[in-house]
Amino acid sequence: MAVELVLVVVAALLLLSIFASKAAGLLGVPSLLLFLLLGMLAGSEGIGGIAFDDAALAQAIGVVALALILFAGGLETDWDVVKPTLRSGLSLATLGVVVTAILVGFFAHAFLNFGLLEGLLLGAILSSTDAAAVFAVLRGRGVHLRGKLEPLLELEAGSNDPMAVFLTIALTSLVAQPQQPISLFFLFFLQQMILGVLGGFLIGRLGLWLINRLRLEYDGLYPVLTLALAMLTYGATAALGGNGFLAVYLAALFLGNHDFIHKKSLTRFHDGMAWLMQIAMFLSLGLLVTPSQLVPMAGMGLVVALFLMLVARPLSALVALLFSRFTLRERLMVGWVGLRGAAPIILATFPLLAGLPKADTLFNLVFFAVLASVLLQGPTIVPIARWLGVEAPQPRHCPVPEMPLKDATVEIILPPDSAAVGRQLLDVGLPHGVLVVLIGRNGQTFVPSGSTTLAARDKLLLISAPEDRPMLAQACAMLTLPAEPPTDEPYQTGQTMPEPLSERQTA
Repeated sequence: MAVELVLVVVAALLLLSIFASKAAGLLGVPSLLLFLLLGMLAGSEGIGGIAFDDAALAQAIGVVALALILFAGGLETDWDVVKPTLRSGLSLATLGVVVTAILVGFFAHAFLNFGLLEGLLLGAILSSTDAAAVFAVLRGRGVHLRGKLEPLLELEAGSNDPMAVFLTIALTSLVAQPQQPISLFFLFFLQQMILGVLGGFLIGRLGLWLINRLRLEYDGLYPVLTLALAMLTYGATAALGGNGFLAVYLAALFLGNHDFIHKKSLTRFHDGMAWLMQIAMFLSLGLLVTPSQLVPMAGMGLVVALFLMLVARPLSALVALLFSRFTLRERLMVGWVGLRGAAPIILATFPLLAGLPKADTLFNLVFFAVLASVLLQGPTIVPIARWLGVEAPQPRHCPVPEMPLKDATVEIILPPDSAAVGRQLLDVGLPHGVLVVLIGRNGQTFVPSGSTTLAARDKLLLISAPEDRPMLAQACAMLTLPAEPPTDEPYQTGQTMPEPLSERQTA
């Protein structure tokens, strides 16, 4: 196919996916469902007729996409919000995943004619949830969950994939070579988690230092830098034998909870990148599946999905939250909020590439179970939340009152001997609540960023909330004091607060 036609096809699929996301919001269903259906329609048995059966390529696309999605999620995770649910979230992401895998595994062994190891492998593949799909449903219907439910589900979403990946890899290896000692997998687990935590923390610190100290001449290179850091985190950690998904989430979590240059714009960039990765991942997985092979799996897939929704997930949530302070209603809601998404389908490609005897059956069964979970659970999440009484009231949109800027705005001229001259604005350490919103220099004015280097005789416009006006005095002192103050006192004798902007002539 000519390059021009490839571009047209890719653009058409992207545009259709964007329209599908809009339709999903209106219908109150997760976008992933429509993305998967688009992929299936574009496939060899659909109207698109695109032949795609490369499981290795689909897995590679899925792994890269999932890593970048986790990175974007980590950047947007507020540690202060999720910290109170840390113990419960990690319990869901570890113990909850293991309990789900065991319950589904024994069910498949007892009732679906699977071997015990094969059943446990099926359970491991289906053990992780997709909270992004859940929030898509909640946002589409304008519903919020009360208390700490949303932070809990957010934390679980970002941290349960590593355990599911470990279980899937370990059980795939065990099914292929049953004679392996179980003790090796405990060592493998420790290696994965320890290296994952260390890799995420170290590269997160390195990334923060690079972003704030590299001083790139072109702002457009900062997204390239953070994208490279995300790929480096996953690739280096996985190459050393650690869990790359855990590392990339932790690195982004560390970055997102510290100040760095262009933080808002970089967060928006990675949010857009996450959407692109979701579309690419779901489309490729939809192309990979053969719809005619799903029909024989319909009965078995529906049974697995129902057991997962009605038994395995609720029981695993109750066990994982046994010693938490969540009420029974809240635990039941967590148990019901267990939509399966892209991660199980990606994990189902591991047995395919390993050449296991029932790999095709596992893949098609997992694909159908994911579709059934989305179709059956997605539309019922909002009614269940209301029925259980865990729906939070809608935030009210109050009119914004007029702000008395006269009392909260100050203009100063930076003295040549100021300690701030030659330093980045980010390094000055202005008090919390005070912002430099405008700088006048050489007859020109511009809005500064954290990487802006201050120069002598810069005219700085500082602003704060009215209640933070005392902080303005502190900020002015910091900016105007010489590099080597003659005394140890923070304020010089006779130093006065600059007059408000409205009483002075602006630049």
